[in-house]
Amino acid sequence: MRKILLLFFTFSITAAFAQQKTLSGYTKTSSDQEWEAEKKFDSYLQPANLDVWMKRLAGRPHHLGSAYGKQNAEFMRDLFKSWGYDAQIETYKVLFPTPKVRQLELVGPTKFTARLAEPALKEDATSGQTKEQLPTYNAWSADGDVTAELVFVNYGVPDDYDQLERMGIDVRGKIVIAKYGGSWRGIKPKVAQEHGAIGCLIYSDPEGDGYHQGDVYPKGPFRPQHGVQRGSVSDMPIYPGDPLTPGIGATEDAKRLDRKDAGNLLKIPVQPISYADAQPLLAALGGPVAPEKWRGALPFTYHVGPGAAKVHLKLEFDWKLVDCHNVIAKLKGSELPDEWVVRGNHHDAWVNGANDPISGMVALMEEARAVSELVKTGFRPKRTLVYCAWDGEEPSLIGSTEWVEHHATELQQKVVAYINSDGNGRGFLDAGGSHTLETLMDEVSRDVTDPQTGIPVRDRARAYKATTAVGAKARKDILDKKVLTLSALGSGSDYSPFFQHLGIPSLNLGYGGEDDGGEYHSIYDSYDMYVRFKDPKFAYGIALAKTAGRATLRLANADVLPFDFKAFSKTVNGYLTEVMTLLDNLRESTEVENQMIKDNVFVQAADPLIKYVPPTPKDAVPFLNFSSLQNALTSLEKASTLYADLRANNTVPNTNLTTLNETLYRAEQKLMADAGLPRRAWYRHTIYAPGFYTGYGVKTLPGIREGIEQRAWAEAQEQIEATAKAIERYTKEVEAASRILMMR
Repeated sequence: MRKILLLFFTFSITAAFAQQKTLSGYTKTSSDQEWEAEKKFDSYLQPANLDVWMKRLAGRPHHLGSAYGKQNAEFMRDLFKSWGYDAQIETYKVLFPTPKVRQLELVGPTKFTARLAEPALKEDATSGQTKEQLPTYNAWSADGDVTAELVFVNYGVPDDYDQLERMGIDVRGKIVIAKYGGSWRGIKPKVAQEHGAIGCLIYSDPEGDGYHQGDVYPKGPFRPQHGVQRGSVSDMPIYPGDPLTPGIGATEDAKRLDRKDAGNLLKIPVQPISYADAQPLLAALGGPVAPEKWRGALPFTYHVGPGAAKVHLKLEFDWKLVDCHNVIAKLKGSELPDEWVVRGNHHDAWVNGANDPISGMVALMEEARAVSELVKTGFRPKRTLVYCAWDGEEPSLIGSTEWVEHHATELQQKVVAYINSDGNGRGFLDAGGSHTLETLMDEVSRDVTDPQTGIPVRDRARAYKATTAVGAKARKDILDKKVLTLSALGSGSDYSPFFQHLGIPSLNLGYGGEDDGGEYHSIYDSYDMYVRFKDPKFAYGIALAKTAGRATLRLANADVLPFDFKAFSKTVNGYLTEVMTLLDNLRESTEVENQMIKDNVFVQAADPLIKYVPPTPKDAVPFLNFSSLQNALTSLEKASTLYADLRANNTVPNTNLTTLNETLYRAEQKLMADAGLPRRAWYRHTIYAPGFYTGYGVKTLPGIREGIEQRAWAEAQEQIEATAKAIERYTKEVEAASRILMMR
C-alpha cells in the first residue's frame, strides 16, 4: 500500500508546477518578481558549503560556555559580515552547572560500579576528544549523596505512578529508574520528586533506542550499549532560559535570584545512564514482574522492585555563570526596515552536535548566503531580515530566551514572524506553528521539490502520513485534505520564547523520518555519523534552506502579510470540541469507576507479589459553561470569513497599508493572558503551551485542558473565561484589518 500511494503522488504533481499562481499577499506583478527572485535564490544554494561548515562547526565539542563554542560564534559572525550583514555577538551571563562528582553503584545484593562514560570509536574521528567533552550528565540535577532501594517506574510519567499505586508500591524514600521516552526527560524527575523519591536514574532501553531497532553504531546508526543521552532536566514547563533571571535578560548587571529560589530547578539528584550500566541494576530488582507494556528489550525478566536492589548515587556540580554567545545578523529592509522577519537555529551542542543542531545551522547559513547573493543582483527584501545563531539552547533555550526577554518591547513592535529550525535529516517535511501561517506554508511546501522523489514536499509528507495512518478512515481523511496542515507547537526549541511568551507568530521547520538513529546527545553525534547515516549529500539541508528561505522571503516581501485567520478560527474550534469531549469522557469514566469501587469490583493480579489497592472514589465531574468561548469563536469565524472574502482577489489597498500589516502581525499578541497560565506565568499564550506534565508535548487551550485533566474545576472555568476574552481581543484586530480593506 505504501509503495502504491507514493507512486500515486509521484505522478500527481500539483497544478502549481504546471501553472504559476499568484502568491497570497502579493499582486500579480509582485508575485512574478518574487518567483523570479526565488529561482535565483535556489540557483545559489550549494550543498558543498553545508559539508564544509558542518565539518568546521562540529569539529570539536562546543557546549554552552566552551572555548570552541565562542570560536564558532565568532566564525559565524565573520561569515555573516562577509556576506554583507550587520552582524554582532550579543553575550549574556547565565548559570550553567557542570559535573564535578558522578558516582553510581549497586551496593546490594551484589556490587557493581557504573561506567558513566562513552568509549571512543576508531570509526568516529571526533569521539576521542575526551578533554573537551562534557561527561554524561543531566544539567540542572541537584547535588546529592543518596543511598536507597531502587524502583523501576517505566517512563516515569503520572500514569505510571497511578499504576504503581494500584500495585501498592510507594517510591517515597526510594531511588527510581525510568526509561527514556514517553515524555520529555525533565518530567521524569519532576514527577518522581512529587511522589517523594530521593533520586532518579534515566536510561536508554534498547527496545526504543538501541539494538532492538537495528545495527548499533558504528555498524548502523542506533545507540550502542554504552551510549548515553545527556540533556536538561530543568522544569522548563514553568519557564525556560537562565533560572536566575526569569522574565528579564541575563545581562552582566541583571538582578539574579538565589539559586534556592529558582522555581524551575529540581531538589533531587538525576543521572542518565546507558543500557549497559542499567542492565545490572534492573536485573537485581525483585518485587512483582513489571506490567507487559513496561518491559524493554534487555535479556531478563523486568521487575518493579523494591527489594534487595539498593543503589548509591552521588552527584556534585560546579554552579557557575558562563558567557552565552548569540550571533545576530541583520539585513536592513529596503522599504519597511522596522518590520522584521527573524530566522533562527541554535549553535550549541551537548558534545559535537553534527545533527543536533549543526545540520539545521548550516542550512540557515547557506540560506542567508544565498540571500546575500540575491542582494548583489539588485534585489533587496522589503522588510529587515534578522538571522540568529542561538547559544545555550540545549540546557534550557537560554540564548533565545534571554535575547527575547532583553529586547521584548522592541520585538513585539517589530517582528512580523519568527521562523525556527533545529536538527535536520533525510525524509519528510515537519512543519508546526501558528495556524495563521498555514496558507503561507501550504504554498511554500507546494513549491519546494523533494530531492528524493521529485514531487512537492507537501505531497510527500501527506503520502507518508497516509501510509502510516491507522485505519482506512484516517488514511482517507489525510488524502482528502489537499493542503498542508501545521502541527501545534509545544516546546523544545527556540520558537518558544517568541511564540508563547511574546505572542509573535512562529514556525518550526525541519526534515526527518528516514534518518533514525541513536546518536542523540551523545559523543557519537558527529560529522562521521551524519554523512554516513543522516543526509550524506546534504540534499535535505538544501531542501530546508529552500523551505525556510521561501517562508522568510515571502514574509519579507509580501505587500499584505499572508495571515490566514480563517485557518486559525477553524483550528481553535477543533480544539474547543476536543476539550468539551475530554470533559464528557472524564465524566463518564469517573461514573463507571466510582460504580466499580462501590460494587467492590477491582482486578486481582496473577502475580502473588502484586497487591492491588482499590482506587479512592473521585468527585463527580461537574458541567462547565463554555458559552462565552463558543460565542467568542462564533464572532471570530464571522470576522475571519469577512477578512478572507475581502482579501480573496489579493488587491492591495492604496492607503493605510503599513497600519494594516502592523494590525495583522500584532494580532497574535492579543491572545496573550496578562496573568499567564496557572502556576506558570511566563507562558502567556492561551491557545498553545507545552504541557505541565508533557514538557515538549503541546497542550492546546492549555489553561482549560489542564484544568480539566487536573480536576481543578474552578480553574478550568476561569480559564474558559480568560480564553474567551483573549479571542474577543483577537477578533477586534481581525475586524480592524477588514475595516482598513473596506476603506480603499
